[in-house]
Amino acid sequence: MKLLRVGPVGAERPALLDEAGVLRDLSGLVPDIDGALLADDAALARLRGAAASGELPRLDPAGLRTGPPVARIGKIVCIGLNYHDHARETGAAPPEEPILFMKAPDTVVGPDDTVLVPRESVKTDWEVELAVVIGRTARYLETDEQALAAVAGYAVAHDVSERAFQIERGGQWDKGKNCETFNPLGPWLVTADEVPDPQALGVRLWVNGELKQDGTTADQIFPVAEVVRYVSQFMTLYPGDVINTGTPAGVAMGQPEPKPYLRAGDVVELEIDGLGRQRQTLRAA
Repeated sequence: MKLLRVGPVGAERPALLDEAGVLRDLSGLVPDIDGALLADDAALARLRGAAASGELPRLDPAGLRTGPPVARIGKIVCIGLNYHDHARETGAAPPEEPILFMKAPDTVVGPDDTVLVPRESVKTDWEVELAVVIGRTARYLETDEQALAAVAGYAVAHDVSERAFQIERGGQWDKGKNCETFNPLGPWLVTADEVPDPQALGVRLWVNGELKQDGTTADQIFPVAEVVRYVSQFMTLYPGDVINTGTPAGVAMGQPEPKPYLRAGDVVELEIDGLGRQRQTLRAA
């Protein structure tokens, strides 16, 4: 299924995009798309049955905002330097273990919402990423099979980053990762049954119409199953938690000088095969 949430900020309603591309209202069946729903197999089965029946009410998408596809996210765990080509472009050795950092859930906005360039920013950068959404409580997972069984689905994430804050201001990466609007998510949560191989997805991003990133999840240093298993050794993952799994080569930081960092007025578009497309216009905070 392709699950999404539509409507004004803070008043989104649950919806579904059916196989014919018709937007359907789920608010008569479930209150929202969140961890509670993703952990409820019976509720998900009812949604699948309702979608197959073709009887769900239609929604007119004209002028309707798409919000983040998951509500009440508990935490966002991010994986740094997780593509071989991205490690090469930044001059970093491939990590021996996954690099973990966190993003606050309040960085999440809809896939087409405005992204704010922080005050005093000089190095705001783009990063298209495959997001993994957890559907089962996961702690100390032992196998790849257990890890993939804990995945509810996948989405497109934009891990917007301010490199000067991240690298040049001391401390941890969090300074450059948690600015307001720095994690557009969606448009859809695509359930795991529709993504048979998360390591076979094309990942692309454009800035002002120019292709900047054109990679594949096959290039990940630590694949999705290993990432989920690994993270579960250090923290408990709960339904509705999100893992951003890293970005391929082509970020501004990896470009020759003068590096083309983002500015107010720029337009960023990004997509992952089968998971939909985002489009954001930047403006000053």
